[in-house]
Amino acid sequence: MKQNIFSLNSELASNQFIRQELFNIEAEQSVLGTIILNNQYLNRVVEFLLPEHFYEPAHQKIYEQIYHSIEKSNIVANQITLKQFFDGEESIKAIGGSSYLATLLAKASAIIDIANYGRIIHDLALKRELVMIGEDIVNKANKLEDKTTATEQIELAESKLFQLTEGSSSKSDFKNISHAIKETLDKTLIAKSRDSHISGISTGLVDLDKILGGMQSSDLIILAGRPSMGKTALGINLAINSCKYLNQGIEDKSQQKAVGFFSLEMSAEQLSARILSMECSINATKFRSGQLNEAEWEALALRSAEISKLPFFIDDTPALSISAIRTRVRRMVRKNNLAFLIIDYLQLIRGVSSRSNDSRVQEVSEITQGLKAIAKEFNIPVLALSQLSRAVEQREDKRPQLSDLRESGSIEQDADVVAFIYRDSYYHERKRPDESDGEKFHAWSKRMQEIAHKTEVIIAKQRNGPVGNVNLYFDAEFTRFGNLDVMH
Repeated sequence: MKQNIFSLNSELASNQFIRQELFNIEAEQSVLGTIILNNQYLNRVVEFLLPEHFYEPAHQKIYEQIYHSIEKSNIVANQITLKQFFDGEESIKAIGGSSYLATLLAKASAIIDIANYGRIIHDLALKRELVMIGEDIVNKANKLEDKTTATEQIELAESKLFQLTEGSSSKSDFKNISHAIKETLDKTLIAKSRDSHISGISTGLVDLDKILGGMQSSDLIILAGRPSMGKTALGINLAINSCKYLNQGIEDKSQQKAVGFFSLEMSAEQLSARILSMECSINATKFRSGQLNEAEWEALALRSAEISKLPFFIDDTPALSISAIRTRVRRMVRKNNLAFLIIDYLQLIRGVSSRSNDSRVQEVSEITQGLKAIAKEFNIPVLALSQLSRAVEQREDKRPQLSDLRESGSIEQDADVVAFIYRDSYYHERKRPDESDGEKFHAWSKRMQEIAHKTEVIIAKQRNGPVGNVNLYFDAEFTRFGNLDVMH
């Protein structure tokens, strides 16, 4: 028995080093020869087959030249027009020059379906890439002098595999306008049938829903503000409100739609304390001290049981990379039917490449592009909170502008909606005069009463809708936002 196991292990060990040829020269010759014989056949492979997918360097050059002649220069690519190129290109001269044309044309005669041959070439190219990624993973993991952690190496490998997946998936084909019109009409009918007249996910805030039409699928929404303006508080409010909205009337857990919250700044316990404070009207400091009266304990027990039933998921892992977020989102979509994603906050996400002062703008660009890709790939709205630069503090009017976004170019460009949160009371409170100056203090107090619970959400950019300001009610004690009664 031992001898059999030993021989089996030896056989497995010897087989490990047997490499399969991950190329098919004949398939490459057949594809090229067929296209030269009839240029119309290029249309069958051009959507997915690129020059770099060919293994033979000379074939890469030939395919690139054929494509350039047909698509760019509008010239027929045949024996006559390609002869000079074949005789002038060094890599082709090495395998016969213009005489190699006859070899390619001879291979075209027996071909059945050029698209199938093209897929073979494409698949083998991906396998070669996979082998190289696998070898890089093994070599990097075995380098003792490499200080990269295992987690960072996993994220880098995930990023390379994702890039390979993105590059290998053929671009979506043209759609007849009838499909787009049907989708638009379907959304319009949904909006018409709802009392709120919105087509997206409700924020639970009437005036905000009116200007946004709800949070739309595949949109990247940026909510930005200076520290202490209430970004996280508003983000939590929107998350809970949308989770209730998405699951109203749904008893079957398998049909429920989840909301995900990536908290890169606060812990899950801190977030849950804020949620309970908001839902139970209990000051969050009481959760730390435990000084709750009997009525508050009852309210806490009742509301916490209700909130626990919501499909609301928190990930408080710090310093996640954009590739790690994408991986976790994909898992959440598959397991929990994710319908809305919130990230707190954008500047704490890491790019795949190592950070340096010179590449920070490029890194943020990679992050915002990654967030937009997540929104589109999974067809969900993604809300990312963002910090603002200190430029706001230098102006008389502290209301934020698009130019105040940190690394604003990429954030503003990639976002479908950019909203700013602004509380005038925050700045007015710091202008408090001495109580001995009765007239000034009275004027200050009167103004403070007017603006104490007022918060502005400034929609500075909306790709598919209007811009403007929305006033919300803010209860600082319970970090709770609500609709503002402007009539009283």
